[in-house]
Amino acid sequence: MLGRIGIGELVIILLIALLIFGAARLPEIGRALGRAVKEFKKGASDIEGQLDDKKEKK
Repeated sequence: MLGRIGIGELVIILLIALLIFGAARLPEIGRALGRAVKEFKKGASDIEGQLDDKKEKK
């Protein structure tokens, strides 16, 4: 099936990232990616809450 990433694909992606960025930069990149995902989820839930409030007022 298309769209599913297996263990083999993840290993290849991690090895490529290791070669490109180096071992010292990977934790920094991981933290930045985690913060970005957290902010995205927070923004999405804020927008969803605003839409729910508008629906309730109607």
